[in-house]
Amino acid sequence: MAQANGRLPLTFILTTVTLDAIGIGLIFPVMPDLIQEVTGRPLSEAALWGGVLATSFAVMQFLFGPTIGALSDRFGRRPVLLVSLAVMAADYLVMALAASIWLLLAARLVAGVTSATFATAGAYIADITPPEERGRRFGLIGAGFGVGFVLGPLIGGLLGTIDSRAPFYAAGALALANMAFGYFVLPETVTDATRRAFTLKRANPLGALRALDRLPGVRLILGTYLLLGIAMNVYPTIWAYFGQARFGWDSTMVGVSLAVYGISFAVGQALLVGPLIRRFGERRAAHYGMWVNVVTLTGLGLVTSPTLALLLTPVTALGGVVTPALQAIASRAAPADAQGELQGVFSSLNAIAMITAPLIMTTTFAAFTAPDASVFAPGAPFLLAAVLMLACVTLHVFGPLMRPNRSH
Repeated sequence: MAQANGRLPLTFILTTVTLDAIGIGLIFPVMPDLIQEVTGRPLSEAALWGGVLATSFAVMQFLFGPTIGALSDRFGRRPVLLVSLAVMAADYLVMALAASIWLLLAARLVAGVTSATFATAGAYIADITPPEERGRRFGLIGAGFGVGFVLGPLIGGLLGTIDSRAPFYAAGALALANMAFGYFVLPETVTDATRRAFTLKRANPLGALRALDRLPGVRLILGTYLLLGIAMNVYPTIWAYFGQARFGWDSTMVGVSLAVYGISFAVGQALLVGPLIRRFGERRAAHYGMWVNVVTLTGLGLVTSPTLALLLTPVTALGGVVTPALQAIASRAAPADAQGELQGVFSSLNAIAMITAPLIMTTTFAAFTAPDASVFAPGAPFLLAAVLMLACVTLHVFGPLMRPNRSH
């Protein structure tokens, strides 16, 4: 089996993230049509159901994220990754066969429990990377996600013109193939020296947060990360509905527009994150990236031209430095035997954002696009996200100045 410090493990993790993102991106362009198909309701109500599905997934991810992270600290990254991929394959098959919104909801609940791939991938990267290089490698994970975000919506948009269920079969096949690949090439990184006993006290969101809160400065990092997640989840939550309502895009054009976003994001994560962090440091790079997000979110909220929207999208690449920079700062503060727990908490915080953002953003979208809306403004959710990002900047910049000294 390959050594954990070689190139193959890193290559596999990046491939895993990319293929997972492809599987997720495959279904984005067809979700509005599928929900309308199984519910028989108009687009504005389909968006609300889309928010319910996303929120139910995120609730389970929030509840079980630290559990999965703690299990990977105890039993290893390899089994957690392989089991997650197996359940993901089964989940896509169920969604492909679903004839009711309730079966879709059940599939999302089950998938949320074992959606540990990204968190475990982050812990794996921390295991095999020295602290000073983690920001750059966390950026590579983001780049892999961006590449998948390019290919997934493009393929999904094309398959969606054949049948609204076809992308789900394709996503399931990719997850199954990736699990088989991992079975043969993925080495374990958790050793007897770094293995930690599994305890229910820390294998839950509140227990894990309390444990990590004792680490210097981590509370502010986690708070900033949460605000960032709520604001930036506007993209996966709203984009397909926004494109239809504002520009009249079909599933193929939604896929193309998401591909533009994915290309920009992938290039930014692969080529910009490392140099930006080396040039400015993790903290300042995150600060500058947040301001880029404020500008791009505001622009998308106000734009009425599809061409301008596509031209504005590549600028978002500069804002992609924020997440890996925050992850790197927090990873430095956590001990080697708690990296899985830390990434599980990040997963839970992202889940809170995924719970909150769909409800807020889809409700805002529905209010401003309903037939009886007093003001037609499909971009309203992006303006709301820009306001949340300003709050994120405030916490990141002024939080350390207000933090009291704590003695132990």
